[in-house]
Amino acid sequence: MRTLHSTIALMTLALASTLSHAEVKIDDVWVRATVPQQKSTGAFMRITSTEPTTLVGVHTSAAPVSEVHEMKMEDNVMKMRKVDAGIAIQPGKALELKPGAFHVMLMDLPSAMTAGSHVPLTLVFKDAAGKESTINVHAQVRALNAAAPAKMDHGQHKH
Repeated sequence: MRTLHSTIALMTLALASTLSHAEVKIDDVWVRATVPQQKSTGAFMRITSTEPTTLVGVHTSAAPVSEVHEMKMEDNVMKMRKVDAGIAIQPGKALELKPGAFHVMLMDLPSAMTAGSHVPLTLVFKDAAGKESTINVHAQVRALNAAAPAKMDHGQHKH
């Protein structure tokens, strides 16, 4: 009988652990197109999570260097810098990666990003316990003058 209670307790703990795993949803993923010889561009998206999590990195085969960045005004000067500690995502609140704010920088581009093509991105997240996980998405390359995501359904990516 004691073994049965232990087994039930372990199964309940395993189920609780599974249920507490964050579901991260990524919408409106896009990359700004470039002109020939341009060596960097931005990737933008909206991220939501059911649990506290942090966006800590990004990787892509399309650029040798990819970083999470922040752009903000400091002393009347627009400054952009890498976000080393990542960006916290609060449960139920959308994190908007957009031009002029938090975004992903793709640098040292080997070739131009052409409108209509797609860029694979691997986003790296860290949960409250410090466990890392990744989500793969495909970002549509949009025209140079694109300032905000179009209201188009490009599919939802869940983890």
